[in-house]
Amino acid sequence: MPLYDYKCTQHGVFQELASMEHHDHPAKCPQCAQLSARVVMIPPHIAAMIKEKKEAMERNEKAQHEPDFMTSAQFHQREKEKQERAAHGKHKGCGCAPKRPSNLLWTADGNKMFPAMRPWMISH
Repeated sequence: MPLYDYKCTQHGVFQELASMEHHDHPAKCPQCAQLSARVVMIPPHIAAMIKEKKEAMERNEKAQHEPDFMTSAQFHQREKEKQERAAHGKHKGCGCAPKRPSNLLWTADGNKMFPAMRPWMISH
C-alpha cells in the first residue's frame, strides 16, 4: 500500500497508508481524528522550474503514449521559425547581441596596443 500525504486544518501535514483504490478518500488526522483531504506535495525543484522546461517535460510525457503528428507544412513552418530565430542573432546593428568588450588600447603617440593578448606581435 502506498503512503499518501494529507493535511489537517489544525495540525498540518501527515502521512497515511491507503490502498490505491481509496487514494482519493480523506483520512483521519492521527491527533484529532478530523477527516483531512489528500494533498500532493510538490518538490521545490519542480516548483522553481522555468515555464518552458516544465512545458517541454509535460509534452514529452504526453507524447510517450500519444505521439504528436504534424503535416509537412507544419514541419516546414517550424523549421522556418527556427532559422529566423537563429538568424536574428547574426544581424549587425539591430542591438540584440551583447557587445564584446575590446582589449584595444591606444598609446600616447596614437599606435594600437593589445595588452597581454599577444605581446610578441608588433603593432602597425
